[in-house]
Amino acid sequence: MRASGFMAGLRSALVVLVCITAARAEITEQNLQRPYTVDAQPGESLRQALNRATPIAVNGQRFHGYTRWNVRWTFRWWREPSGRCTITEVQTHLRTEVQLPQLRTATPAQQAVFDRYLPALSRHEQGHVQFGRDAAQAIDEGIARLPAVEDCATLERTANALGHRLLREHTDREKAYDQRTAHGATQGARLE
Repeated sequence: MRASGFMAGLRSALVVLVCITAARAEITEQNLQRPYTVDAQPGESLRQALNRATPIAVNGQRFHGYTRWNVRWTFRWWREPSGRCTITEVQTHLRTEVQLPQLRTATPAQQAVFDRYLPALSRHEQGHVQFGRDAAQAIDEGIARLPAVEDCATLERTANALGHRLLREHTDREKAYDQRTAHGATQGARLE
């Protein structure tokens, strides 16, 4: 009887230990669409109309679509009786903003070209959104899995350093994505 009481107590202690060491993680996402209008003039190419209308300029280069993403995180920690600190909760927020053209006036020929171009451009921009999602997931999971450390200041520095490192890694991957796809051209987002 004592052995079973001991085992029940041990199981309860293990359940409490697992609950204490498993940090609760949560990702929230906010997605914004910011279309810009394009009025194509008869006789001009769709490329000319988009280049004239786009508000997107990066390093002197004009683009027809653009995605911005931002990841923010907060976390809570708990000081164990031993003085060690452990992460108990992580909240990560992803905000994306996608700009794509919206053709308001066009000839039938311009509209037909736009109808082929926009889905490819949109798919390329959704690839950028996915980099933001991947970064948010990696940060959320990475901070939640951090082991307990000797003091809370060290834990905070370690968690934030991890978050910033993962952001840089995903930003670098995103830049490589644009280079590899020629900003979506190899994915069909190109105009003649």
